Amino acid sequence: MKLSERGAVAPFIVMDVMERARRAEAAGRHIIHMEVGQPGTPAPRTAREALARAMEAGPLGYTVALGLPELRARIARHYRDRYGVDLNPERVVITSGASAGFILAFTALFDAGDRVGMGIPGYPSYRHILRALSLDAVGIETAMADGFQPLPDQIGGDLDGLIVASPGNPAGTMLDRAALAALVSRCSEADVALVSDEIYHGIEYEQRAVSALELSDDVFIINSFSKYFSMTGWRVGWMVVPESHIRQVERLAQNLFICPSHASQVAALAAFEGMAELDANLAVYAANRQMMLDRLPGAGFPRFAAPDGAFYVYADVTQFGHDALILSQRILDEAGVAVTPGLDFDPERGGGMLRFSYARSTEDVAEGLSRLRAWSEKAGVSASR
Repeated sequence: MKLSERGAVAPFIVMDVMERARRAEAAGRHIIHMEVGQPGTPAPRTAREALARAMEAGPLGYTVALGLPELRARIARHYRDRYGVDLNPERVVITSGASAGFILAFTALFDAGDRVGMGIPGYPSYRHILRALSLDAVGIETAMADGFQPLPDQIGGDLDGLIVASPGNPAGTMLDRAALAALVSRCSEADVALVSDEIYHGIEYEQRAVSALELSDDVFIINSFSKYFSMTGWRVGWMVVPESHIRQVERLAQNLFICPSHASQVAALAAFEGMAELDANLAVYAANRQMMLDRLPGAGFPRFAAPDGAFYVYADVTQFGHDALILSQRILDEAGVAVTPGLDFDPERGGGMLRFSYARSTEDVAEGLSRLRAWSEKAGVSASR
C-alpha cells in the first residue's frame, strides 16, 4: 500500500526528546524537563469538580459541532472583559485543541497549492499541517533583534495567508499594538488572510498581549485552554472567525470532528471560575522567567531575546557548535536536562539554537540551571561568554 507524499511530514523533534528522556527515567535517572511546553500544574480545581459532577449527572454525548453555546458565550464575555471587544458568541468555535483549530482555519481559508507565510523560527506543526493539506508553507526569516517576529515589508502579494504568534513559540516574544497593527494593515492591503495564534495569551509579564481581534474583525484567531488554563491533555481550544466564515467552518467541523469533547467543554467552562488559581500559576512562571534571565547567561547560554510571554527562552548555542540535535542529546545524557533543539523551529538556522522551557516548578528550573552551568563549565565554555 502506498504512502502519500503530503503525509511525509518531518517529525516533531521535541516529542523524540521526550521519549529519550522517558527512557532515561525508566532506567532510574532523574531528568529535569526543560524541553516540553507543558504546564506542570493541573487543570483548575473548578474545572475538575465541574466535570466530576457532570459525569455523575448523566451521559456526555455529542454537542453541536461549534461547541456548547454557554461556553461560546463565556469566551465572548472573556473578550469583552480582557480586550474590550464586543464579540458575537456565534463567531466563537470550540475546537479539539488549537491543532484542530489550525486544521479548520487552513481548510476554510486556503486551496491546495496556496502559499502561507510564517516567521521562522516558529511552531513546527504550522509547516507540517500545511504540507499535509497540500499547502505551501513559506518561511519568513526573522532576526533576534526583531524578537524573531516578521516585519510588514516581508509580507508580499505572493502570499495567500500569514500566521503570526504573539507571544510566540519558541522565543516567547510579543508584537506590541503598533507592530501587530502594521502587520494587520499590510495583510489587508495585500489581500493576505491573517491567522493569529494567541494560545499563550494570559502568560505575559510586563505588558498585556494584544489580540488581532482588537484591530480587525477580518482575521482568524486561534486560542486554547492548554497553556494559561493548564489543560494540555484535555484537548480543548477555540477559534474566533469572521461572521462570513461561520457556516463554512461549521460544515467542516461537522464532517472532520463531529464535535469537540463534551467532557472537556464542561471543564473548560468551569475553568473561567478558577482564575485565582491560574494567576498563582502565572506568578510561578514569572519567578522562573526572572531566574532564567539572571542565571542562563552564567550557565553558558548568554545570547537570547528576553521573552515577553509564554514560558520559553530560545538561545544561540553556536559556541558549542552547529548541531543542536547532538548537543541536546549530550546535555540529556551528561547533565540529565532535557532541552529542545532549534531544528524543530528553524530547519535552516536551528542547528545553532536551543529552546529552554521554564514551565515546570521553580525548584526544577533552579536545578536545571545548576546542572547546565556545571555541564557547560565541564564542556570548557566560559560562563562569562
